[in-house]
Amino acid sequence: MSAIRITVTKTAGSVPREAGTQMLVWADRTEGTIGGGTLEWEAMAEARRMLADGRKSHEARIPLGPALGQCCGGSVSLLWEKAEAMTTPLAHPLWIYGAGHVGRALVHVLAPLPDFDITWVDTHADRFPQTDVTTLVASDPARVVQHAPPQADHLIFTYSHELDLALCHAILSHGFHSAGLIGSATKWARFKTRLAALGHSHAQISRIACPIGDPSLGKHPAAIALGVATAMISPQGRQTKDRTA
Repeated sequence: MSAIRITVTKTAGSVPREAGTQMLVWADRTEGTIGGGTLEWEAMAEARRMLADGRKSHEARIPLGPALGQCCGGSVSLLWEKAEAMTTPLAHPLWIYGAGHVGRALVHVLAPLPDFDITWVDTHADRFPQTDVTTLVASDPARVVQHAPPQADHLIFTYSHELDLALCHAILSHGFHSAGLIGSATKWARFKTRLAALGHSHAQISRIACPIGDPSLGKHPAAIALGVATAMISPQGRQTKDRTA
């Protein structure tokens, strides 16, 4: 069944969603959201008029305050076009090690976002819940690090300190964008000593963040996941990824 894809092509001032946001509209359903309440309803109505009269494309710049009575005050440029799917944004590779409580909580938060292409690694298949991300079973997870893209982010949440250390050693021996390790300050102090003994420089070791998350949120797995996810999708995090891509 034909659909109309709506794309936010340009924004100015205060707006509901950023440029590049998309949604699909069919005669009887929708997928995704461009946000904005009245803006979205009007955009959906225009898409269904296009479906009815056979038009293939349309563009418009919409001032949110004067035209729609919304308090945002900015303007949004939209492109409507006949399409069967949304375009796939360029996602950043993220490798997560460990399918325990914290790993599951983090994947639950990050998987719906288009920002990351997640590869989730654990030692046993039955530790993974049903998920849409790529899962990888490895008896020795440290050995699969060599297959990660050199610009990948790595997050370590395994059940074993020895496995955590082996993963840190493998990641430091391989190109990477960033790395984070769950653990206490005491754990990290011991790891820094052992990683130095394995031949890694202080500057290289310091690229691994530990502890991770926001301590003020607490130690519940969901709280740790929220802290880590917030840091990863923050504007500063996005700018760093853009500079290193």
